[in-house]
Parts: sequence; structure tokens; C-alpha cells
Amino acid sequence: MTSPREELRGQRVEAVRAWTAFVERGDEAAAMVRPEILRSWERSGVAISPDVAEAPMADESDTAAFWQESPLQVAVSRIEDDLRRTAEDGDLVVAVTDADTRILWTYGGRVMRRKAESVNFVAGGRWGESSIGTNALALATTDDRPSTVFSAEHFAPIVHNWVCWAAPVHDPVTGEQLGVIDLSTTWDRTHPIGMATARVMARLLENALPRATAPSDGRHTGGRAFQAGLQLTLLGQVEVVLDGQRLLLTRRQTEILALLALHPEGLTLEHLQALVYGDKAVSPSTLKAEVSHLRSALGGQLASRPYRLMMPVDTDVETVLDLLRRGRVAGALAAYGGDLFPGTSSPALTELAEVVAVSVREALLADPQPGAVMRYTELAPYDTEVIEVALAALPDARHPARALLKGRLAAAGRA
Repeated sequence: MTSPREELRGQRVEAVRAWTAFVERGDEAAAMVRPEILRSWERSGVAISPDVAEAPMADESDTAAFWQESPLQVAVSRIEDDLRRTAEDGDLVVAVTDADTRILWTYGGRVMRRKAESVNFVAGGRWGESSIGTNALALATTDDRPSTVFSAEHFAPIVHNWVCWAAPVHDPVTGEQLGVIDLSTTWDRTHPIGMATARVMARLLENALPRATAPSDGRHTGGRAFQAGLQLTLLGQVEVVLDGQRLLLTRRQTEILALLALHPEGLTLEHLQALVYGDKAVSPSTLKAEVSHLRSALGGQLASRPYRLMMPVDTDVETVLDLLRRGRVAGALAAYGGDLFPGTSSPALTELAEVVAVSVREALLADPQPGAVMRYTELAPYDTEVIEVALAALPDARHPARALLKGRLAAAGRA
């Protein structure tokens, strides 16, 4: 019986034979490799020579500036311990790129780090097909789906000793491709769960992204996508943005605005007072004064009789609940920033906060997707039951998420 190592050697020999046939005789390689590899070789052959010695480098300061403003930087910082542990345990080099396959961040195990540096597999390295030829990062970017490139499937011989697994990273709300995450090691360390690990890491990054990313029309508003109307963030942090501009409101004004946003049909003075103050003895004139100040801040876009907002309104609360209703647990967790309006004194918002928290937790217990659970444990690190349910649901003892979830469970136990 052929050993796994012998099978790998055979695969490598076949890959080298196919690559040689392509370089020397072109069309003869068509039956010897996967179609996507052949197409990539053809594109690469037009752009570069196979004897390229290293990837070209982008401007260092431009790369650093882009990274600091990128939502991917926030996501990486939130799960960096998991990324580093994966690289060290598997002697991998992990890379995150932008949408143009420029590497923005890397971390490597001891051996792979040195190999990566020798070919500019570092921050600023350009790893698109036109720069370095066929590789998993370029294929995942071009085809917008996970990709594996093994040994001599790479166009450039400088990485024929590598195997790479890459998966695209998307904004969970808009679907925009932000870049890719790649795991690379030497070809002889190829493992069946390499691609699964890349997919899990991509989902972790997506779940760790800030809830607003790059603007779709080129207008920059502090890192948030410009939208006409009111965008109200209530989960975890509280922020009000009107027509792309952040509004500075008092806590009470923000509570009133939140309640109006969540009741688009409008509220009478008496109903609004009950939702804001509950049984507290507060005169209607106090609430009217708060509403008047809020109307001024909104440029007059607050009607009366009933009180009702007169602009398009988007809230993260409604986004999360809608995604949960549609069974999109991962998307809901990506949009979920934590407890609703922490510290609110409004009884209505306090009750809604409980509804949202319970809905998120029950959805995870019913469908414990590893990436979504990892995101949840960042916000609720002591909820060990959700982690235990997710571990029990994993189909394979070697599943790459198992070690990550166990790490979170251990951390919760220590706390």
C-alpha cells in the first residue's frame, strides 16, 4: 500500500511534469492539470517570465497607511492570537491581502517565516498573477472562491516547494470582497484540512470586521460607508450618523431617537413618554423639550402628532433580527456588536436588549456555526454553554475550529 508521503511525492512529480510540459510545449499540459490552474498559467505566461526571483514590493508607506485604515486591520487585531497560534502550530505563514492581492499582514512559524521573507511574501509584496504568476492568493482573488495551489502548480519555480490554501474575505453585509487570507507551508506538509482551515479563518475574519466598511461611492466618512438618511448603531456602542455626518446627542435624546427609529409608524406623546420613562414621574413638558432639541439636531426631520422620523432609517438592531429570522446566523453575528444600548434607563430599550441577546444566543445554540460562535465569545466570553454546544456539533475531531474553540473555553474557565 502506498503511504501518504509517497502519494504526495507522486503528486509533486505529476505537477512538475505538467508545468514543464506547459513551459516547453504549451497546449500539451491541458490534460495534465486542473482547468483553473491552466487558465492561470496562460494568463501568467503573458505577463511575466517563470524565472521571476521574488514578488515585487509596493511602496512601504502606502501599504502601512492603507493597512491602518483598512477594516481588515481591525479584524486581524481581534483574532490575532488565533492566527498566530495556527501559524505556529502548523509551521505555516499566514497572510492577509487587500482586494488587489497586495499583502497587508503576515505572521509565520520559524521555518516558513524565513522562506517567506526570501521571496517577498511579506507586507507590501504584490502576489497577483501579473506580478508573481499562479498562486492561491491570486486565484482566490480572481475567482472569488477558496483555492489550493500545490507545488509546481505555482507558475514561478521559486515557490514550487510550497503548498498554499487561500479563501476570500467578504464584507458580510455588502458582499464586497475585501481581500483574501492565505495559509502556506512546504509541499510535504500538505494536509487534507488545509483548505478547511483557510475557510474557517476567512469566516473568523469576516465575523471580526467592524460593522461598517469602505464607502461604495468613494466618499469617506470616518471609515463608514456613506448613506443618505439615518444610520443608528445601538449594539455594543451607540452612534448616530445622519447623511454621513456623526451627530453628538445626549443619552436621553439618543434613547428617544432609538425608540422613534424602532417605531416607524410614529408614537404619541403619551406612548413615547411611557417607553422613555416608564413609571417615573416626569412632566410632558420635559419630554417635549427633549424632542424639540432632537428635532433641531435632525434638521427638522421629526414630525409631530404622532412623533415620527421623516428620513430613511437603518438600525443595526433591525439588521440583526432580520438576519436571525432568515436563518443567517453568521451574518447576524457579524452585525452584532454586543448588548443593546448599555446603561440605558429606558424600560422599553432594556426589554428589547434582553430580546436581542436571547435571540442571538438561541440562534447559536440551534445552529452553532464555528465562526459565529468565535465572534460571540469575543462579546460574551463567559457563556461556556454556547462553546460546548459548538464543540459537540463539530463533525470531525481534526476540524480546525476545535482547537480555537477549546482555547476560548479554557480562557473562560480561567476567568
